[in-house]
Amino acid sequence: MTSAEKNIGMLSKIILLTSGVLLVISIFIPIWRIELDAPQYPEGLALSIYSNKLAGDVNIINGLNHYIGMKTLHAEEFIEFTILPYIIGLYAILCLIVLLLKKKKLLYFLFIAFVLFGIIAMFDFWRWEYDYGHNLDPNAAIIVPGMAYQPPLIGFKQLLNFGAYSIPDIGGWFFLLSGLLMAMAVTIESKLFKQLKKGNVIVVILPLFSVALIACQTSIPDPIKLNSENCFYCGMTISNPKFAAEIFTQKGRAYKFDDIICMINYKNENKEKLVGSSYYISEFTENNSLIPAETATFIKGEKLNSPMKGNIAAFKEKITANEYLGQFSAEIIHWNIIME
Repeated sequence: MTSAEKNIGMLSKIILLTSGVLLVISIFIPIWRIELDAPQYPEGLALSIYSNKLAGDVNIINGLNHYIGMKTLHAEEFIEFTILPYIIGLYAILCLIVLLLKKKKLLYFLFIAFVLFGIIAMFDFWRWEYDYGHNLDPNAAIIVPGMAYQPPLIGFKQLLNFGAYSIPDIGGWFFLLSGLLMAMAVTIESKLFKQLKKGNVIVVILPLFSVALIACQTSIPDPIKLNSENCFYCGMTISNPKFAAEIFTQKGRAYKFDDIICMINYKNENKEKLVGSSYYISEFTENNSLIPAETATFIKGEKLNSPMKGNIAAFKEKITANEYLGQFSAEIIHWNIIME
């Protein structure tokens, strides 16, 4: 292999420079965000995690945590906040060093080290969440036997009446993008790039397809547990599988209701929070099966006698809905009318 073949090209140099800049920026902006949502906090609470500090509604969250026995959050108690900015800065410097030395082996080493650091960082974050969610004060004001309060590593989790949503903030996305750019440089400088130029794009398409498939699966509604879950609006136990409904947000949170009318009332009171959400309704003729509201056919009639007197039933097929019109002295009603 010639000296030129051992060196990285101009495109990889540009990629490394961009990756390093993104890492530097991520030091000064929020890396992670945990949002808490509950009826008593309609606007929600947020905890912003920087590389060197905590921000957001820290004091309010600490006050709530005190009642359930969780330790208070203080940035000075975390050694991570002391060393993390330097570690991220080190990787930014390493990007510059590899750019200047131009050696492919150094690029491969940088990428592997960066991936390992990402894995260790996520494990440390999970360990921190586990410790705070499980090591509770036995003398706390509120004790629920067997209950732990560990927030989700990523995604949504219900914690008593609070919904906790954990996701990378803009700094975290910059960090991830930096890693993806390094992966792109590795691809360009390795044999893989030669395979791509020959037309063997399946090695890229297949992973991307897998990621897309997983992303699509996140839009599936959360099944309603009859006789154990309560309506998020009226508080009644959801027991009738024919009239239950659910709002599934872009963040992956499921709001469940015992009647369509409860869902509509909640939607009307929380329009901004529910932008982009999906709506699901129980299929009247099936056993606790949710269907997309936009594709359903609805009938409305007083004889349906739904739990909160919304008196609206949903059907997957229009022909089936028509069969029930006479039985319940009902009429067809469109989803856009229901949503008004």
